[in-house]
Amino acid sequence: MSINRPIVLVGLMGSGKTKIGRRLAAALSLPFFDSDAEFENAAGCTVSDYFTQHGEPAFREGERRVIGRLLDGPPCVLATGGGAYLDQETRAKIKQKAISIWLKADLDLLVRRTANRDHRPLLKQGDPRQILAQLIEVRSPIYAQADIHVDSADVPPDVTLNTVVAALTAMPRTLMQNTPLLLDLGDRSYAIHIDSDLLDRAGELSLPLMTGQRAVIITDENVAPLYLDRVQASFAKVGIRTESIIVAPGEDSKSFATLEQALDRLLDAKVERSTLIVALGGGVIGDLVGFAASICLRGLDFIQIPTTLLSQVDSSVGGKTGINTRQGKNLVGTFYQPRLVLADLTALNTLTRRHVLAGYAEVVKYGCIDDEPFFAWLEQNAVALLNGDLALRAQAVRHACLAKARTVAADEREGGIRALLNLGHTFGHALEAETGFSDELLHGEAVALGMVMAFALSVDLGLAHQADLDRLIAHFTQVGLPTALPRNRNWEPDRLIDHMAGDKKIKDGRITFVLAKGIGHSFLTRDVPADRLRALLTRFTDPQ
Repeated sequence: MSINRPIVLVGLMGSGKTKIGRRLAAALSLPFFDSDAEFENAAGCTVSDYFTQHGEPAFREGERRVIGRLLDGPPCVLATGGGAYLDQETRAKIKQKAISIWLKADLDLLVRRTANRDHRPLLKQGDPRQILAQLIEVRSPIYAQADIHVDSADVPPDVTLNTVVAALTAMPRTLMQNTPLLLDLGDRSYAIHIDSDLLDRAGELSLPLMTGQRAVIITDENVAPLYLDRVQASFAKVGIRTESIIVAPGEDSKSFATLEQALDRLLDAKVERSTLIVALGGGVIGDLVGFAASICLRGLDFIQIPTTLLSQVDSSVGGKTGINTRQGKNLVGTFYQPRLVLADLTALNTLTRRHVLAGYAEVVKYGCIDDEPFFAWLEQNAVALLNGDLALRAQAVRHACLAKARTVAADEREGGIRALLNLGHTFGHALEAETGFSDELLHGEAVALGMVMAFALSVDLGLAHQADLDRLIAHFTQVGLPTALPRNRNWEPDRLIDHMAGDKKIKDGRITFVLAKGIGHSFLTRDVPADRLRALLTRFTDPQ
């Protein structure tokens, strides 16, 4: 069973929400949160003390914010406080974003379970049994609005857990569908749809965003035979006229020459500022077309329809556009956000295993940056995901897109934390430059090697444990990603350092690295001693 949205446990104090929630999260390989614990972490005091000092209305407001933040995150299991579901705003958000489960328990059981618990503010106001009886009467009709009802009887927790899992398995599929993500950038915000058969809905989903009746689809020679007709038909279905521009595939198309070709074709077609540009393809197309859209007529609206795993989890989200030059990768470009992203999971079925793996490396990156539970989830699910399990792919793409969307919303132009998304890229871009940005080393393969090198350097500097590096290498080895440089060429440390010195993130002449204190604990630094960097590269490039 794959869960693609949060699961929220509601019910009275003593109904077992935390105990069952922890077991459910473990069974589903999801993170577990307790809203009271999260509130206490944020407030810096206990719920009971907060009640005493600020009153219940202030507590409910804080609780509302905490639960809202968790519901906007990736799939998880969330145990809520007894009064949380009574709040109309919180209840509405749970209905929209999550699957809710009411754990019902009778009065005698609740009294026994809450006895001698002096941290329950409501039970301090009189006779606990009488208070609990009143709460059951008042709150039960509201708890009954939950999607699933499960009796929390006086039985072993695993019995209740099995009942919950069975109820989830029987849920209608419509409740398990993904809702679009939102990248929140004010008036430049946009939706990220992750689902099947979005290629056939591109016109329908784009139409509300359009100011004209015309779209130009730019794609490459590999993607056009597969999907161009379907996308054009989707626009025709809603009355939008389309034209297409087809360029050569591959990293070589991220060039001034291809950019000029695309712009000439757009201008020859007499596009107007109301013309929608559609980037249909992988990361090369997305970067190239986004850049062309950003400078043609000083800016045309464009949408991204990424057709590779790498572009779905990385380049299509966040607004980075650009081309390569002889000096390095992505050195000319703009920050220019799309109006919409449509990640059609069925498009991944036409990728080679190698290209799926290249995209998967970028998925792993998000776990390595700041999400060790996601890395652990990938360790458990990678084989099935890579073999084509659609639900697992949806969950991985959604999680990665959500992580990137949050980071971009906080730092759109990479002035701070967004640079963490470059984990593995300082090394990886140097490796790509050394191979001439050819298919000798795909971008995702270079990033995988770059992450291994970044963790190895972190170990060398005493920042991370060898066990973290071993764990990363073991996972990449398990799935088939490279962990050592190909031996079909001579890799020279000084040449790689020269490539790094041309990186666009250089500041005051110092190379920016993303290093790690462990899996899920990455950070930025420009304080890597030159001799330690050279020693690491020498070790990796030594053919022996």
